[in-house]
Amino acid sequence: MELIRGAHNIRPRHYGCVASVGNFDGVHLGHQAVLRQLLEASSRHGLPSTVMIFEPQPAEYFHASAQPPRLSSLREKLILLRDCGVERVCVMRFNESFAAQSAEEFATSTLVEGLGIRELIIGDDFKFGSARGGDFFALQEFGKIYGFAVRRTHSHIIDGQRVSSTAIREKLIEGDFDAAASYLGRRYFIAGRVVHGQHRGRSIGFPTLNLKLNRLRAPLEGIYAAHVRGLRDTPMPAVAYVGTRPIIEDPTYVLEAHVFDYDEQCYGAHVAVEFIEKIRDDLPFVSFEKLRLQIVEDCAAARKVLGLASPAEA
Repeated sequence: MELIRGAHNIRPRHYGCVASVGNFDGVHLGHQAVLRQLLEASSRHGLPSTVMIFEPQPAEYFHASAQPPRLSSLREKLILLRDCGVERVCVMRFNESFAAQSAEEFATSTLVEGLGIRELIIGDDFKFGSARGGDFFALQEFGKIYGFAVRRTHSHIIDGQRVSSTAIREKLIEGDFDAAASYLGRRYFIAGRVVHGQHRGRSIGFPTLNLKLNRLRAPLEGIYAAHVRGLRDTPMPAVAYVGTRPIIEDPTYVLEAHVFDYDEQCYGAHVAVEFIEKIRDDLPFVSFEKLRLQIVEDCAAARKVLGLASPAEA
């Protein structure tokens, strides 16, 4: 898959494609339905499939202090789009000048003159341009003028619920990971590179993998039974923490995972933490000894969820 970073990197060889535009946060089943139509149109026209996304996401730009938590980091999103078969992803910098474009300016300068689109596939809730002034019907009119077709997909419905990034966030907050998985088409995961932490977990007998979240907020918070992928050929059972570690008084969101029966050096490795079941909410602790005792209970609860014997029984 080819990555095009910004409009200034769109080259003449990128001209002529079928495209889809959106946030694609989570690349859930609704997005996947759009992508299937994109790939079908790509095959029919004999042109590359191109997905355009934005960094930061528009909601993050306009509502920086109250932005919705991301389901997927940019890296996670790119991997998921690649796995769906997309040939090119164009990442547009969403800034003041980009946000100020009218719907027609965006359509003509970026889609027509930049990418030379032959067909555009969009979701049923797609809006674009300054003040979200453009929609499917505006695109149809632009298509008649500039010579491209527009196709709109229908909402993906599961048990009467429209699949959306918002609905998935709600299920994650509720701790309903099975419902979230049914909307995503996979278990929800957060991926990242293992980095050095403060080694406080190791000091109390529970070494952890520390992952860079690459987002300001996560869509979940607390203690979870989890699987870690990327360390070995099969997923490894773990107990995971997402939060701001009140005992350390650091407002930065972190993801830490204690992998059961594993104590190897893996700094720099890319791993994915899949969330299976919530154990409890995050809590403040007055001492590291109190925290250690709670971690013992959390590990026992996670082992039970994951069907593992306790260390004493093994």
